[in-house]
Amino acid sequence: MSHPRQWSVGIGIVTALVFGTALVIKIRPQIDLVAVGSRAPEFRATSLATGRRVTLADYRGTVVLLNVWATWCQPCRVEMPSMERLHQRLGGGEDFKILAVSVDEGGDSVVAAFARELGLSFDILHDQSGAIQRSYQTTGVPESWVIDRHGVIVKKVIGPSEWDGPVNEALIRRLIAERPDGD
Repeated sequence: MSHPRQWSVGIGIVTALVFGTALVIKIRPQIDLVAVGSRAPEFRATSLATGRRVTLADYRGTVVLLNVWATWCQPCRVEMPSMERLHQRLGGGEDFKILAVSVDEGGDSVVAAFARELGLSFDILHDQSGAIQRSYQTTGVPESWVIDRHGVIVKKVIGPSEWDGPVNEALIRRLIAERPDGD
């Protein structure tokens, strides 16, 4: 093989590797889908109750209803009362928590005013950067995930849901009843 031909082959191989790597980086998020049966991704958000940063790991061993929402979202406003009723029935202890993560770009005061207006007493968190939307691959708001004690996604809901309805409540009660050690 001639010297110029070797250079052409070498450049072709390097170009293919560069484009192949770029393609893998671009489509990897689509390959690693956040779906039922997968491990719930970690996230960080500010608790409006305490002002401190919390993560999903802070709730390990607890059944979690994770809800991503925004104050400007009308369907979010519609589903929040059903989340409050579910919290009143099941969320009193350490076995079940509702984590409602606002992705509002404004300050915590806007989110806190919304929670006060609706009389919400479950955990309201704020992720002003919206990083949770990238981690959980959301398509909009509201989106919710039921996560078991082991951090595995059991249910995903796109759009509003009636969280205190019989199907959702039965699922969460079943997950709460499961022993933390899997027995």
